[in-house]
Amino acid sequence: MRRFNAFAAAAFLLLSALPALAQDDTGMRTEGDVAKAQGLYEAEVTVSSQAESDRNAGFARALGQVLAKVSGDKGATSRAGVATELRNAKNYVDGYDYRQDQGTSAGGAPTFRTTLVARFDQQKVDVLASVLGLPVWPQPRPKPVVWLAIDDGSGARLVSLQQSAAVRSLLDRAVDRGYRLGLPQGSAAEVALAGAIWRGDTAAVSRASARYAPPMQLIGKLYRGKSGWVADWNFVDNGKVLATWSADNADARQAMATGADGAADALVKRYAKQAVGGTPGTYRVIFSGIRSSEDYLRLSAALQQTAVVRRIAPARVDGDTMEVDLDLLSGVDGLKRMLGEDSPVVGGDGNPAVFHLK
Repeated sequence: MRRFNAFAAAAFLLLSALPALAQDDTGMRTEGDVAKAQGLYEAEVTVSSQAESDRNAGFARALGQVLAKVSGDKGATSRAGVATELRNAKNYVDGYDYRQDQGTSAGGAPTFRTTLVARFDQQKVDVLASVLGLPVWPQPRPKPVVWLAIDDGSGARLVSLQQSAAVRSLLDRAVDRGYRLGLPQGSAAEVALAGAIWRGDTAAVSRASARYAPPMQLIGKLYRGKSGWVADWNFVDNGKVLATWSADNADARQAMATGADGAADALVKRYAKQAVGGTPGTYRVIFSGIRSSEDYLRLSAALQQTAVVRRIAPARVDGDTMEVDLDLLSGVDGLKRMLGEDSPVVGGDGNPAVFHLK
């Protein structure tokens, strides 16, 4: 009982700043029957208001989160063409809701925050990821078991399912990266593994984890360092150590969260497949049916708003037909897929490809 109370006290010190709302196993906060993001193709972001401009800006940030989850790449929004397409995020939205979250300011006054919960069209997002060359991390995704020992100065103790609140930042970061982590049940034999974790005996931990599926373990130890907290991690897949890393942070929750990032990176590197969206390069493309300056502006706007188009260089005009050299991120096929059904042009067959203005 004294050991449990000591662990509870340590967990309280680590998590004194956590919100008071209950949390379910998806990592999303719940308070009764309220809107919340669930699954890979949904995300929630804080917005200043429900005005259209704030909503569209929120859609862009939410789509960035979804692309990161779908691909497993936390740097997805920095990839070529992604930032451009995020400006068109509303075109990928399948539905949305708002949630009002209540908190308390430092002075004790109630505060209110508006959260936008956005749901995106899976097929459209998958096409976007493929065309832009983002890695594809297939589903269903594994749920590795976290074997984490924490030493706050009074000895190493294993974090089990009963102390899940102590590692909420770790579990939530995994959800942000598009997968989930599990925790051991906390039997006496499992609690005794804290020593093996501290020694770096990954084989002993893997054997003890055989009762859980899949045979993947995120093994870590968290302890006080010179400037805060230090987290040392190993990610093991079927008995093989795939990655080893360390992190330090003044905030113990942030140090813990690095475990989820490292595990996601290892999983993506091993299991994700690079999407093939077409060969980048400059392509001669023909557009017909351009009979006025308005037609030209409509076509030009559509091309400029398409993420795979990096440069437009008019080459030749003959009547209502214009030949253009397009610098494309993913070839003509990628251009056709990105233009979609709402595009002002149809066609795209032939070599060079011929499009007709509607």
